[in-house]
Amino acid sequence: MTLPFPSAATAALTALLAFGGPAAAATEIQWWHAMSGPLGEKLEKVAADFNAAQAEYKVVPVYKGSYPETMTGAIAAFRAKQHPAIVQVFEVGTATMMAAKGAVYPVYQLMADAAEPFDPKTYLPAVTGYYTDAKGNMLSMPFNSSTPILYVNKELFAKAGLDAANPPKTWPQMEEMGRKLQAAGVPCAFTTQWPSWVNVENLSAWHNIPIGTEQNGMASLSTKLEIANPVVERHWAALADWQKTRLFDYGGRQSKADPKFFTGECAMSIGSSAARASVLANAKFDVGYAMMPYWPEVAGAPQNSIIGGASLWVLHGRPQEEYRGVAKFFSFLSRPEVQAWWHQNTGYLPITRAAYELSKAQGFYEKNPGTDVSILQMTLKEPTDNSKGLRFGSFVQIRDVIEEELELTLAGKKTAKAALATAEQRGNTLLRAFEQANK
Repeated sequence: MTLPFPSAATAALTALLAFGGPAAAATEIQWWHAMSGPLGEKLEKVAADFNAAQAEYKVVPVYKGSYPETMTGAIAAFRAKQHPAIVQVFEVGTATMMAAKGAVYPVYQLMADAAEPFDPKTYLPAVTGYYTDAKGNMLSMPFNSSTPILYVNKELFAKAGLDAANPPKTWPQMEEMGRKLQAAGVPCAFTTQWPSWVNVENLSAWHNIPIGTEQNGMASLSTKLEIANPVVERHWAALADWQKTRLFDYGGRQSKADPKFFTGECAMSIGSSAARASVLANAKFDVGYAMMPYWPEVAGAPQNSIIGGASLWVLHGRPQEEYRGVAKFFSFLSRPEVQAWWHQNTGYLPITRAAYELSKAQGFYEKNPGTDVSILQMTLKEPTDNSKGLRFGSFVQIRDVIEEELELTLAGKKTAKAALATAEQRGNTLLRAFEQANK
């Protein structure tokens, strides 16, 4: 017997068949990161924009604390099989990630497996060199890359009769202008963020001298530090001499020196290009930007600076569908308009040439003079084995060693020569332990 009208259940089934059923839930992709505050908000916007641009995948950013906490947490989670697909790792963790055998899904392989268009040549070589193996394969996706630049208080320069449009280019000029600033009543001429990153790592690259053997550790785990050299020794000795009169005034590790510049206590600061948003939010004066000073007697200087910041590493052991989404997310991150927005709103470098050109075409650098200093400095010359970056195991601990010895030098407790020799020796002990553990 045929019913004249379908039952409610039949009607519901017919509707499901007609409309293809309920929409499938988007595949979630966890992204562990180390960005809080305003930068964390910008990161979350990037993820939200990707999620809004398509319906198949949903990137879920999860803040996991500091860079070291995020990296060690991800490695522990991998061992427990509770890890994310993506983890943000700072640049000095590169060697540790590469040594985490079986944990890392290299980006070049991921993109090929997902049949996602990917051309390493579109990225800035001074950025990608840090995260590329000896065969030229990109292992992680550059995300937030920065480099140290010189920040200038234009008002204090004017007070001292100096032209802020022509800040010091060399260290002797830094000393000369610094004395004029102090004569005009400015307590401190300059300070610095991230002491090792600025005054060893970038100092060396900027002067095209090695930090260590084996292409600064890029070619082999058997690398040895070579920081006890005449250029770094001369620089540390100068800092210690200037510290006596506060021409240079040490403010501590990481970004602890920032208040000295924000309050006008120091007229200049060498800090991360990514500090621009924080500088503009806290400084109650016009800010100028310039390249780092160099020692003019060093042949070939200046060369190019190297990056800080972090890249995105993909971890093995997640469902295949997540990896297809990760590849699409990385393609999204590389779009010129996405990178240009990220660069313009954070101070981080654009990772592609196209994003830099787009920012230029949009008039960003014309409207914001000096904001292209970081890119010009990074791309000043073709990177050499001495200036394409570094890759040392246990470098978080080695940085602590370097900064301990610098602090002893600044306090007058050790000569620059003795401090650097000790830092090199202690650092090499850590490198040998790392090499032994990762054979």
